[in-house]
Amino acid sequence: MRRNQFEALALAGALVVLNGVVDPRLPPRRAVAVRAVFGAALAAATRTQLGFRPPALTRGLRTGAVAAAVVAAGVVAAGAVPAVRAAMAARDLPDAPVRWLLLDIPLGTVWPEEAAYRGALGQLGAQAFGPTGGRLLQSVAFGLSHIADARGAGEPVVGTVVTTGVAGWVFALLAERSGSLVASMSAHLAVNEAGALAALLVQRRGRHR
Repeated sequence: MRRNQFEALALAGALVVLNGVVDPRLPPRRAVAVRAVFGAALAAATRTQLGFRPPALTRGLRTGAVAAAVVAAGVVAAGAVPAVRAAMAARDLPDAPVRWLLLDIPLGTVWPEEAAYRGALGQLGAQAFGPTGGRLLQSVAFGLSHIADARGAGEPVVGTVVTTGVAGWVFALLAERSGSLVASMSAHLAVNEAGALAALLVQRRGRHR
């Protein structure tokens, strides 16, 4: 095994362990800051090409806007399904929804995950195993890192791993084709924010009734 392959696999394993064992134990008030700083530090340490400058930034914004629109339309359509609405109504939501939407999701989830998986791990994986192999590595690691989340929420572990793994693959494609993490971050943000807003709306309507 070449050194760069070992490094890519080691980072993938470390991210799975950190997200499954360390992250759930972070103090709630410091979790967002710790995750945001960790994402930035990891991107800097691996010299990740973020694509935050033109022309990559422009392509990322354009691609991300299209992806976000598709995601929003999908969430609206899914909300018409009774089973999906029931799941939204049963979802355990934070006590501070504004903080959740404006701080926790973008800075505590989207940025660190995109910087770590599509950024640092995606870049190291592509260098070690080629574009497809790198994309697969980060997708698998991304899926496995959500095992603890699934168990904590009482959701099917296998279904969660597969779903998030597929999402990781799509996010990686968006980042690669645009040359900017802005594209994958936009899509990821749309998925989380749209789902959160839909759940909040469903539960608020339920309380009014």
